[in-house]
Amino acid sequence: MAERPGEFELIARYFRPLASDPGAFGLVDDVAVYAPPHGEDLVLKADLIAEGIHFLPEDPPEAIAAKALRVNLSDLAGKGATPVGYLMSIALREDWTEDWIRAFADGLAADQQRFGVTLFGGDTNRAAGGLTVSISAFGLVPAGGVIRRSGAAPGDVVFVSGTVGDSALGLRVRLGTIDAMPAGKATDHLLDRYLYPQPRTELAPVLRRFATASLDVSDGLVGDFAHLCRASRVGGEIDAAAVPLSAGARALVANDRTAMATILAGGDDYEILAAVPEPDAEQYAEEAAEAGVPVTRIGRIVEGEGPPVVRDAEGDVLTLQGTSHVHF
Repeated sequence: MAERPGEFELIARYFRPLASDPGAFGLVDDVAVYAPPHGEDLVLKADLIAEGIHFLPEDPPEAIAAKALRVNLSDLAGKGATPVGYLMSIALREDWTEDWIRAFADGLAADQQRFGVTLFGGDTNRAAGGLTVSISAFGLVPAGGVIRRSGAAPGDVVFVSGTVGDSALGLRVRLGTIDAMPAGKATDHLLDRYLYPQPRTELAPVLRRFATASLDVSDGLVGDFAHLCRASRVGGEIDAAAVPLSAGARALVANDRTAMATILAGGDDYEILAAVPEPDAEQYAEEAAEAGVPVTRIGRIVEGEGPPVVRDAEGDVLTLQGTSHVHF
């Protein structure tokens, strides 16, 4: 193995160039400083990804970097926040190489440019087991403008952005736990969505104008909808036939009867679930499309309290063995 740089040389060579804000102090101090503009609230989020849980050891380092950052940006978007920066702590495997670190840093640099964020600091360490990356991201909303889970009301329309189930299905295709399908663009799309989440940052200002409650779908569509219902003390209904699917997901549903359960509960979607008052529903969909993020009406908020009910095309209630990814 080639001689590897020490911790401080590694930081200076690969991570200091990512810290462009003056408040990061070039990563040579113990802390960073950020002062929110007048009239803006700071929105904070922390998420980590762990080898063997959120990504596979052989995944490209650029993809691991992208996933680590993007899952946090997705949460900010779901709260209506514009991302600004992040802190990162990384625990490296014993067999890490400088080439791996270089590619990982390149992945972060590309996403910093894409999403308009910068690194403010963090920590590097050695992992006793697999690689772990923890990111704490922050963004801005107009004062008092953060969108919580708790504002939905009966009569609201429920929308989801993009397509659902692609990442969870992509992982199953990769692991060989779903019926085989011909290779091609549809399958490539599923695998790409597993590696590269697409945080809907462009949707944040539209959500602020219309959503009564919202959150990103990370643990599963049904399970995350249940979180929103619980926080808002309402009930909900999902029309399973209305859930937006990619071409690859539709192909798998046609070939494997277990695929729909994966779509509804598998998680790792990083799409935005939002409740919108019925009179604003059409305008919300139009403005979301103008922002470049398609949204689909998939259900409604109803009276009562409890987990959402999922209905099939005939209106019958679907029973799911699980409703979301379980961390423990």
